[in-house]
Amino acid sequence: MSGSSEYAQYEDDPPPCDRTHQPPRPPPFGRTALLSKHALGDDAPEYGWWRAPDGTTQGAFLRTPPYPVLLSRMPEAAADALAATLAGLEGATTGANGAQATALAFAAAWQRRTGAVPRIDETNRLYRLVELTPPSPAPPGRARPATEADRDLLIEWLGAFAVELSEVASDHASAVDDRLTYGGHTLWEADGVPVSLAGITRTVAGMARVAPVYTPLPLRTRGYAAAVTAAVSRAALDSGAEEVLLFTDLANATSNALYQRIGYRPVEDHVRLSFV
Repeated sequence: MSGSSEYAQYEDDPPPCDRTHQPPRPPPFGRTALLSKHALGDDAPEYGWWRAPDGTTQGAFLRTPPYPVLLSRMPEAAADALAATLAGLEGATTGANGAQATALAFAAAWQRRTGAVPRIDETNRLYRLVELTPPSPAPPGRARPATEADRDLLIEWLGAFAVELSEVASDHASAVDDRLTYGGHTLWEADGVPVSLAGITRTVAGMARVAPVYTPLPLRTRGYAAAVTAAVSRAALDSGAEEVLLFTDLANATSNALYQRIGYRPVEDHVRLSFV
């Protein structure tokens, strides 16, 4: 791997994994996390892809320490080559996040090279919207785009959501400010008071992804999450997204059932793992 901040390359067989600001196309659904993270403009991310001997792009990754490396679907040879490349870097990655087969292949290669043992922290399911079916009857209230006046509330709710998920601390203010520039948060409000939130990524390569969906604990089980998710999904379609996607924690039966009721269907399972 080159030491340049602008370019990274596998120096051995298999062929190069190039770091670039242009994602490979056309992307499958499995690259939604990479594309949406890339579009956010995170500080100094390393984004690259792997080309097979025939020149076709068959895998991609995004590395933004201290987060786990994000992986698209890729052949085992590409996962092994990526592990070989990253193993030579100090603090290269704390884990991996991607489609189950790919993440496990990368983890096995990483363990062979570093001795670090992979531990599965979470299994997620990727869904795509097939036919939007808003809840009927809808809960009291209405959806509206979040505005600058909601900034403090959005920061508070994103922080609370991150605590629930035990996520690495991050700059929620920066994320909120970015999403306010393109209508990336939708609120459901009842009696004029916000009661639930759904976010949406920018549309990249025709795809937008719903994230996060959050309702404060005292306001749950009232149908607000389903309603606001349907509303933000409709807004994404109306804004030109060809595909609307979302991830759920596979262990959360409630959310998996909810999203299927409003028209989402499973695509594939992903795992997030850490190295110990």
